[in-house]
Amino acid sequence: MKILIALVAGLIVGGGAAWWGASRNRSAEPRFDVPFQAVLLDTGLVYFGKISGLNTPYPVLRDVYYIQSATNPETKQTSNVLIRRGNEFHSPEYTVLEARHIVMVEPVGKNSKVAQLIAEQENKK
Repeated sequence: MKILIALVAGLIVGGGAAWWGASRNRSAEPRFDVPFQAVLLDTGLVYFGKISGLNTPYPVLRDVYYIQSATNPETKQTSNVLIRRGNEFHSPEYTVLEARHIVMVEPVGKNSKVAQLIAEQENKK
């Protein structure tokens, strides 16, 4: 009987420790070693910015950029331009996302074209 009680107690303690460790890891927000992240939404839109609150239902993206494509009707060439959000009529300072629409989040490489274009725009401020 003592062995059975010890076994059940061990399972309870071990299970509790496993649950505590798993719940602790789920609540930890991912960390990025670069200032900007690319956020892909299920609509196909990609935003670049500084994300926080990834472990919440409504993460916040600050210093937001997006790419706007334009096709020259004469040459049919497409050009991509990096646009900073905030210049719209309502001048948003940040964007609140609904977490269930985020497909993935990736770091923007320090030497990437996007990082270079963001740095150019940041220097113009």
